[in-house]
Amino acid sequence: MVSFLLSLFALLLGYLLYSKVVERIFGINDGTETPAKSKADGVDYVEMDWKRVFLIQFLNIAGLGPIFGAIAGALWGPVAFIWIVLGSIFAGATHDYFSGMLSVRHQGETIGEIVGRYLGVSAKAVMRVFSVVLLVLVGVVFISGPAGLLETMTGINKYYFLGIIILYYIFATILPIDKIIGKVYPIFGAALIIMGVGIMGGILIGGYHIPEITLQNFHPAGKSIFPFLFITIACGAISGFHATQSPIMARCLKSEKEGRRVFYGAMIAEGVIALIWAAAAMSFYGSTEALAAAGPAAVVVNDISTTLLGAFGGILAVLGVVAAPITSGDTAFRSARLVIADAMNFKQDKLMSRFVIAIPLFAVGIALCFIDFTIIWRYFAWSNQTLATIVLWTSATYLYKTGKPHWITSLPATFMTAVVTTYIIVAPEGLKMSESIGIPVGIVAAIVSFAFFLYKATSFAKNETVGKEA
Repeated sequence: MVSFLLSLFALLLGYLLYSKVVERIFGINDGTETPAKSKADGVDYVEMDWKRVFLIQFLNIAGLGPIFGAIAGALWGPVAFIWIVLGSIFAGATHDYFSGMLSVRHQGETIGEIVGRYLGVSAKAVMRVFSVVLLVLVGVVFISGPAGLLETMTGINKYYFLGIIILYYIFATILPIDKIIGKVYPIFGAALIIMGVGIMGGILIGGYHIPEITLQNFHPAGKSIFPFLFITIACGAISGFHATQSPIMARCLKSEKEGRRVFYGAMIAEGVIALIWAAAAMSFYGSTEALAAAGPAAVVVNDISTTLLGAFGGILAVLGVVAAPITSGDTAFRSARLVIADAMNFKQDKLMSRFVIAIPLFAVGIALCFIDFTIIWRYFAWSNQTLATIVLWTSATYLYKTGKPHWITSLPATFMTAVVTTYIIVAPEGLKMSESIGIPVGIVAAIVSFAFFLYKATSFAKNETVGKEA
């Protein structure tokens, strides 16, 4: 239990101290007019109170991630606490802050456009396609998943729920941000936080034994910690999906000083939720073997919630496994609309303009609802962390080009390069090679990437100097 409490304290210190380091290095200018003011359109660019923006951002990036991912990560034992804490502070929250604040600096641009600014035209083209595909996949799975769970709970055919969810998604995608998302999200975001606090209280008061941190691998199937743990716990440590969501809220901030609270703060809050659920999963069943035998994550959430919080916990469990993913799926489609609009330079102030992009998106999404995603979705975890890696390298390039210390993003980018490279080499859905090959190759890829980054950044600096002298 001591390790758990120290981990919570470390996350709090990360926000209070390290977030200010990140903010200072980025260099906010509170006098700069934010996109919410300079491009106000009453649809996507809408000023909102920072507390509401925080709760929306929190729910946008959370969904099922910090719950289901943390439960899966708990199979490795308390070593998961280390990744959640260090990942959230030095990688995830920093990643989210830069993806949000770079969007603020560039008039609310989506992540593909931002990557293109710093990594080149080719990278922009790849990121546009990559992010739209990723977002549609997220949206579709967050239609199918909740619909299937509701069918199990009620006995009503899941296609009835699919229709309702899709109808809601359409409205949430095309209506002004403050009409549905701005009103509903803060409520669900607060409920998710209350749920986490309640679970933590139940574990602590109930006398459950939370194991202390150790580097020992407790995974029942013997899966290695590296790279699998770092891919499994994504939203509770670092997730590329967040980079697609942050620009939505970048268009709603009143001032740059709110960025630290919203972007860095929401990720730390998500880390806290992940830490709570990882601890609950480890302690509730008594062993990782019993946790693995308990069944899918949705069953674990229901067991823990109803046992610790009673009927109220049951209601919150439904919120956690049904409402939370739905409120990530709708913003996934909304973000996909914005990415396409940015790529086409197609203004979205008119309702018909939004429909022009949204209708084809939902046509594809509805078609995919009838396809088995089991194989395709296996690649999402890797794709998600790869996107995060690209965004970290983009942020490092921005810092280098502006003469600021790049290590706060280049070091986590280097580490994540090793993770995603090793994973795709050794994973069942990857090349299926041995770890004795995958790990060295991953490390070499990370070192080469860092060296290439320094080479390109130095070349840019020299060219800038020559240009000024000329």
